[in-house]
Amino acid sequence: MATLAELLAQYPRSGILLFKVLENVKASFSPQDGGMGELLITYISGLNQSAFCYQTHQRSAMQLGVEAVVFGQLKADIDRANVETKLKPILHFVKKLTLTPQLISQADVKAIFEAGWDERRFLDAICLCAVVNGMNRLAIGIGIDKAIADSPKLLSETRPVRIGLLH
Repeated sequence: MATLAELLAQYPRSGILLFKVLENVKASFSPQDGGMGELLITYISGLNQSAFCYQTHQRSAMQLGVEAVVFGQLKADIDRANVETKLKPILHFVKKLTLTPQLISQADVKAIFEAGWDERRFLDAICLCAVVNGMNRLAIGIGIDKAIADSPKLLSETRPVRIGLLH
């Protein structure tokens, strides 16, 4: 299977829970956020080294107004990246939740609330991170990333993922 859509078409029950969670956070991360949700998905996918998900969602984020340069800036240094200041504590949090979840502290959470996030948006960011991590593992596990690495032309032929979230 070359795409998640093919997997889910053949085994629809496999994705129902993941897509339900994504739909639940749809109200918090909308196109009016200027691509914030897609930026988070792209960033998390990059942390997971999921090339397919990263590149697909990067295109979607750029279509929603995120500048291409931001992705490289986030890889180098979240604090110096040209993103909304309010988003930086969330980016730090999802990085830690993805790579070193055992290191999350109350200080990480406090920084998010001090930046102006409310409890619902914080929970939605956590859910988004969890689902993206799962989807990245699914994409890597079924070989989508390997197929893209072996044939980069596949990526250019693949349309951005449309799952109801942020679109």
